[in-house]
Amino acid sequence: MPKQILDRGRQWYVIHTYSGYEENVAHNLRQRVESMGVEDKIFNILIPTEKKIKIKNGQRKIITEKIFPGYVLVEMLVTDDSWYVVRNTPNVTGFIGSGTTPVPISKEEVEALQKRMGVEEPKFKIDITSGMPVRIIDGPFKNYEGKVAEIDEKRGKVKVLVSVFGRETPVELDFLQVKKI
Repeated sequence: MPKQILDRGRQWYVIHTYSGYEENVAHNLRQRVESMGVEDKIFNILIPTEKKIKIKNGQRKIITEKIFPGYVLVEMLVTDDSWYVVRNTPNVTGFIGSGTTPVPISKEEVEALQKRMGVEEPKFKIDITSGMPVRIIDGPFKNYEGKVAEIDEKRGKVKVLVSVFGRETPVELDFLQVKKI
């Protein structure tokens, strides 16, 4: 590590990992921090994730997805010791920065990420309105077209009038099962 590292104090840094190894890196790094006695230099390890809503087999599932696959955030004081511990953790490819010098990310960026991660219930992005024509993209009425009759934002449901055997039939669907035409 270059000796010209400035003492920036306690800051958040981004380390690059092999994609899919973020949890493995966080786990190994926590163990290394303890076994190498650098708890006074490496404070927090964070894998930025957020909750997303997916529909699978007509069922709504809330899944946790990585915001930045291949990256882990570490709050630390950069010293020769702490740099060595992080840099030599298995599956870490390096720090994000210029050359070999890690560059901290701003406090605002970290706060924005933590705020994004702290959202318990994912929000729906609703871009449909009552009376709008939609195509059903999932479920037993897949590929049918209909008109939006009602929207229930709290439950994430939409009632669509679909023509079945020449009669308009109301069908309750999840927002993620319809797409505007």
